[in-house]
Amino acid sequence: MTSPAVTPSAAPTAHDPASAGLAGILAGCVNDPARVSTELPRRIAVAHDASPYLFTPQAVVRAASAAEVGALMAGARRAGVPLTLRSGGTSLAGQAGGDGILVDVRSHWRAAQVLDEGLRIRLQPGLTVRQANARLARYGRRLGPDPASESACTIGGLVANNSSGMNCGTSDNAYRTMESLQLVLPSGTVVDTADRDADQALRAREPELHAGLLRLRDRVRDSAASRAAVERLFAMKNTMGYGLNSFLDHTDPVDMLAHLMIGSEGTLGFVGEAVFRTVPLLPHTATGLLVLPGLAEATDALPGLLAAGARTAELLDAASLRVAQRSPDPVDELHGLRVERHAALLVEFAEDSAEALDATVAAAQPVLDGLPAVAGTALTRDARVRARLWHLRKGLYTAVAGARRPGTTALLEDIAVPMERLTGTCEGLIGLFGRYGYQDAVIFGHARDGNLHFMLTQDFDTRAETERYARFTDAMVDLVLDAGGTLKAEHGTGRAMAPFVRRQYGDELYEVMVELKRLCDPHGVLNPGVLLTDDPATHLHSLKSVPEVDPALDACVECGYCEPVCPTADVTTTPRQRIALQREIALATAAGDEERRTALEADYAYAAVDTCAADSLCVTACPVTIDTGAVMKRLRAERHSPTAQRAGAAAARHWSRAVTGVRAALNTAHVVPAPVLRAATGAIRKAGAAELVPAWAGDIPRGGPARPAPRRPAEAQAVFFAACIGSVFAPEGTSGGAAAAFLRLCERAGVPVSVPDELSSLCCGTPWQSKGYTAGHRTMAARTLQTLWDASDGGRLPVVCDASSCTHGLEQLADALPESDRARFTALRFVDSVVFTAEHILPALPAPRRLGSLALHPTCSTVHLGIDASLRAVAAAVSAEVTVPDSWGCCAFAGDRGLLHPEVTAAATAAQAAEITAGDFDAYASCNRTCEMGMTRATGRPYRHVLELLDEATA
Repeated sequence: MTSPAVTPSAAPTAHDPASAGLAGILAGCVNDPARVSTELPRRIAVAHDASPYLFTPQAVVRAASAAEVGALMAGARRAGVPLTLRSGGTSLAGQAGGDGILVDVRSHWRAAQVLDEGLRIRLQPGLTVRQANARLARYGRRLGPDPASESACTIGGLVANNSSGMNCGTSDNAYRTMESLQLVLPSGTVVDTADRDADQALRAREPELHAGLLRLRDRVRDSAASRAAVERLFAMKNTMGYGLNSFLDHTDPVDMLAHLMIGSEGTLGFVGEAVFRTVPLLPHTATGLLVLPGLAEATDALPGLLAAGARTAELLDAASLRVAQRSPDPVDELHGLRVERHAALLVEFAEDSAEALDATVAAAQPVLDGLPAVAGTALTRDARVRARLWHLRKGLYTAVAGARRPGTTALLEDIAVPMERLTGTCEGLIGLFGRYGYQDAVIFGHARDGNLHFMLTQDFDTRAETERYARFTDAMVDLVLDAGGTLKAEHGTGRAMAPFVRRQYGDELYEVMVELKRLCDPHGVLNPGVLLTDDPATHLHSLKSVPEVDPALDACVECGYCEPVCPTADVTTTPRQRIALQREIALATAAGDEERRTALEADYAYAAVDTCAADSLCVTACPVTIDTGAVMKRLRAERHSPTAQRAGAAAARHWSRAVTGVRAALNTAHVVPAPVLRAATGAIRKAGAAELVPAWAGDIPRGGPARPAPRRPAEAQAVFFAACIGSVFAPEGTSGGAAAAFLRLCERAGVPVSVPDELSSLCCGTPWQSKGYTAGHRTMAARTLQTLWDASDGGRLPVVCDASSCTHGLEQLADALPESDRARFTALRFVDSVVFTAEHILPALPAPRRLGSLALHPTCSTVHLGIDASLRAVAAAVSAEVTVPDSWGCCAFAGDRGLLHPEVTAAATAAQAAEITAGDFDAYASCNRTCEMGMTRATGRPYRHVLELLDEATA
């Protein structure tokens, strides 16, 4: 289907007059023109998504309301430029990118409202599925769709692709659980389908669309062949083409339109809000990996297992099992197994009570006992063992994508076939892998639904490789359609399967889809080329080139899983974008495009390197464990001159005097007129010290107290390493800070701790590491580790630190040393003070006088250290009610990042600050001084170390 009015055009350069004209049109469509960008680096950064396709938009707009989206659609129509809606960018088939206007509907679209005690929830498109479920968990509910990408995929994508997942089947997917939508049509009409008069309003505002939907409904219903085809295809998971089952399932045009929007991939309109019915959480589970002799035995086992109550049945082929065996810690079921033609089912039973689970498992036991399993059929309820089994399944993507040859793309496709065709289709796919040379391909999937995923790696840089992919795709299409299946079960049609929609549905139903598109989007503004196309080779155009840029980054599949945890996502760039920009710089360099390269490199210094919080939360979310924060720190190091590195080492050698000087400077600053300070610090920053000296702000604390004096009590149970950050910055209130509070708590509990000599000259090394001063980091590491080695009696005593980021820094400190020097310090044990308090001090304290409510801010370091539970335990001892904001994230203060780049912390904390200030709490706590400063600045509330509060509650 060719768009009648809008056609793709070449993306403009940074200085193209057409770019300025388009920017002017778009600026008039939004309340804040600053949310419109035609700058080359911004357009390129957002161009990359999880698919193998790449389109550079001409403009990027962060829309903030349904009215703005409608105005932007009108603006795109006037400009003759297509428009694509983008939320999470985790889609795999090319539906989230376009070369016209890219409208970000994530940044300003993260509201949620739980309704009816969790039975329903109203969501905007920018919230992730995980974030939505976090709000429902306290009610014992969750969303029906459960995609594996739930940590990153957003509600916008869930709606646009009719997401499902491992458990929901076709009964609890987005289509079935959606109750109402607020949608924006390309004409600008806004419809809320929850309104009683929504259908009448649609008829009044969009008479042609209303009448056309009735015609299409009758056209489908009146054709026996069409009805049969729709019923057959939508009995399976099916996201190929439009959801034509809407014409059979619903009668009124507004209801049909709402359900047609589900799975429409941004080609019919925009969904600004959705209300979903939720499903119960089933907290009691039993899981088992059933290894069977082959695919036939695995698929033959499915009917009995499902009838016995298995809620999940994930299939893994022999290639998947071999990949899993190569894991550093393979599960017991695969130990010693010589995988030949084996297959496995990962099955799970789940109920709302232990008793119900007992009954279900007992009833299923005869079925399990009758299976020809080669490694037993035991089910486990142990959370750790279950986590390992699920890691096997979810880790397949990691293993294959992470091990692929640099420069190749990881492709994850999905299909569905009738259950009776599942074995033959699996065997057929394996045959195609061999025929077309995809030796590393694996098959896994949601066997209970006949839904298979297969993963392969592909190079698109040569014509021969692209042609190989084209031949494989044609053969795969033949295989699946001959089996009566669908070419897309979960991931959406996108561009990857758009050329094959007509073949799957036939001419009549395809023409219904074309007419539907014309009725909703008569000017062809929205996402042309996605879902419907007349170009038989659409899936072979605009494929990404993935150049090698850095061994630490080359495994990136641009999935975007890192983005929800990145504190700079709403202000500069994300880890995915930092990597994508490096790739684009490499491509521009290879092409000899100096203008493009220069523009990208000039922007990269600030947008990627300087403003990265370097908290490395990205590595906790990345499926191939890329630590972009570590790379940004390395880039900072690489741009330091030898003189700068020597200065960093000198600061490490004279650290005690440096801290004393900073404390004195801060105290002096508080008696100097603020305008003088702002002028002075501004001049210093302009002179080239912008990454060393912050602009003065009145909320910067005074200098803190001196670090504790050495002490060597008999029978010390730990060595206390008071962080220097507590000495640099004074605490809130008059408690003396976290170090003093910890020592008082130890004395009160009768837990003696020592304080090492020369503490004032020691540091965890984080200031040098984060800024890239490698020489200083190495100098400080050698001194600090040796002192702590001696003080801890060669590692016999744990070393306790009172700042979570510093505890994390101490854990990494040995990495700064030459490898030959690291081994001798491996016995050192570093423990955060909240953990030590929870385990050793809290049980010996008098009962605390508890507050009524406490707002708690965990830190990125507590996540890395895995100590959130201990932090919450100490907080619960202090307060009857402990609240962690639903929108919690890293505050991005990151040592001094928040002082040097306050815009980063402001963006990172905006959502959680709004939650906190909307509430009423007796106290506010964290466990790291600079994070406390960041949250105090963001909320205007006094954040303190949780141990200070515990000290006061037990005094």
